[in-house]
Amino acid sequence: QLQLVESGGGLVQPGGSLRLSCAASAFTLDSTSIGWFRQAPGKEREGLSCIDYIGSLTKYADSVKGRFTISKDSTRQTVYLQMNSLGPDDTAVYYCAADRTRSPYMCTLDPSNARYSSWGRGTQVTVSS
Repeated sequence: QLQLVESGGGLVQPGGSLRLSCAASAFTLDSTSIGWFRQAPGKEREGLSCIDYIGSLTKYADSVKGRFTISKDSTRQTVYLQMNSLGPDDTAVYYCAADRTRSPYMCTLDPSNARYSSWGRGTQVTVSS
C-alpha cells in the first residue's frame, strides 16, 4: 500500500526555520514526483513546491519563493522542505503528495490535479511568539 508520512512540524517563532520530511514506503521515489501543500483553517489547500521524479525540476509558489527549498534524498526515500524566515501566515497543516505518472521535467502545484494519487496525513506547523 502506498504510504507517505510527513514529519518535522512544530511550534517555531517568527523568523525561525523548520525542515519537513516526506518519507515514502511501499513505492520508490525514483519514479515519483512529490508536491508539498498546506492548508490553514478556513482556507483552501495551497500548493507550495514540487519536484519531478528525476529530481531535476522544482517549482515554488510565489508566497514561498526564496524562503522554502525542496530537495530529494533517494537513498533515504525522503523529500524535504526546508522552510526559512517563517511568519504567522505560514501556520497551517503541511501535506506531501505523490504523483506516480512518471512525467519527466514536470510537476504541478495544483492540489486538485488528479496526478496526486496519494497523500500523507499532514504535519502541523505553527509560527507564533
